[in-house]
Amino acid sequence: MALKQTIAYNYLKATNLSFEKLGLREVSLTSASRFKEYPNAPKIKLFLGDYPKTKSFFEILESRRSERDYKKIPISLKELNWLCYAVQGITATVGSYLLRTAPSAGALYPIETYLGVNFSTDLKPGIYHLEIKTFSLELLKEGYFGKELTDLALGQSFFATASVVFIWSAVLRRTLSKYGSRGLRYIFMDCAHICQNLLLACEALGFKACPVGAFLDENFNEFLGLDGEEESVIYLATVGK
Repeated sequence: MALKQTIAYNYLKATNLSFEKLGLREVSLTSASRFKEYPNAPKIKLFLGDYPKTKSFFEILESRRSERDYKKIPISLKELNWLCYAVQGITATVGSYLLRTAPSAGALYPIETYLGVNFSTDLKPGIYHLEIKTFSLELLKEGYFGKELTDLALGQSFFATASVVFIWSAVLRRTLSKYGSRGLRYIFMDCAHICQNLLLACEALGFKACPVGAFLDENFNEFLGLDGEEESVIYLATVGK
């Protein structure tokens, strides 16, 4: 009986699809802007192409492991470019939709990507936002935030030694306005697709990476200046050498 009393079980059952419930919504939501940008933030333009030669795809799958032992080695802008492209690079345009390297339910792309750059040869340490339309990094906070990121991730010290920390938030309304509460399932699936792209790209490039789901949600939102209602942090990954 205990399982049936959990929020998780009740959410799963409440968002089951059936012919009787198709199209039904407990509340009607307006949509949100499909793109987020910080117009006053300094921008660093990323680029496409010039991809490196790597191991075969199946060799990459075979060797991928979660790794947490990093040596504070800087990452270059070119390497960050490849990782950002793997995460949310634009691969096609269909009407007003910018299709990307990872799939998204309804091509709604509710996930926003932030980067905590700790060590880089070309970028100032700081917190950046990946702006999709111009494929640029927007500098939000300058400085080394390794200790703060460690504290927000429940004291996991490898956040301070990683070259870069990827932080993913969800703009909930983008997906929930179309799919209702079931859309929360799709949001987490979208983010998992994105994270797996990053992990495989890291393995291809010789980086080590580790996905992380344990963090202080509201504190992380406050750190990034998110309201925790319209947009909230949902997943992390560290990348290092």
